[in-house]
Amino acid sequence: MLDRDGFRPNVGIILLNHKSQVFWGKRIRTHSWQFPQGGIDRGENPEQAMFRELHEEVGLMPQHVHVLARTRDWLRYEVPDRFIRRDARGHYKGQKQIWFLLQLVGHDWDLNLRATDHPEFDAWRWNDYWVPLDVVVEFKRGVYEMALTELARFVPHLDWHGDSRFDNHHHRYHNHHDRGHGADSGHFSRSGMAFELPPGASFEPDPQTSQMGAVEKRKNEN
Repeated sequence: MLDRDGFRPNVGIILLNHKSQVFWGKRIRTHSWQFPQGGIDRGENPEQAMFRELHEEVGLMPQHVHVLARTRDWLRYEVPDRFIRRDARGHYKGQKQIWFLLQLVGHDWDLNLRATDHPEFDAWRWNDYWVPLDVVVEFKRGVYEMALTELARFVPHLDWHGDSRFDNHHHRYHNHHDRGHGADSGHFSRSGMAFELPPGASFEPDPQTSQMGAVEKRKNEN
């Protein structure tokens, strides 16, 4: 479902814990981290799509969250041709998104990356609100900056003094990120590709592709 300009309607989700940290998910089998997001199906409004995506991607139900705010208008990003299926090139341009800010009123253990058979993430962590944009796929970074900046004033306990706060927090986090994470970081391998998780991250391997899952599968076959 595309609009007349070639953008697909979509929702993005910024989920806060009680410390005003945000859910930060690692896309399955990649090095990219991002917020939950997904398309709006025909017949859905943005809020209905948000609650569906919230369950499909992180396993939460409406009773686990409280809606704090949403962006006023659509935020758009264009997708480079190399990321577009060949049969969609020429009429699909990108995504237009409504972003929601949610407060988790449930518990960490309510989160479940395996709520469906097609998971989006294989690891997650709680991160400072001003997330490191260098680990977000490049063409989404502008929308992330706009969504975080617009919704920051609704975040409880966040020190917010205007748009310049984004640059200050972003620069500070980049400096921390560039120094590395030390010996406490987790190292995992998926399909021969090593990656490093930041401190506090939770890893949920895909049972179909992880080494541990392969061992269990062989046991079941024998």
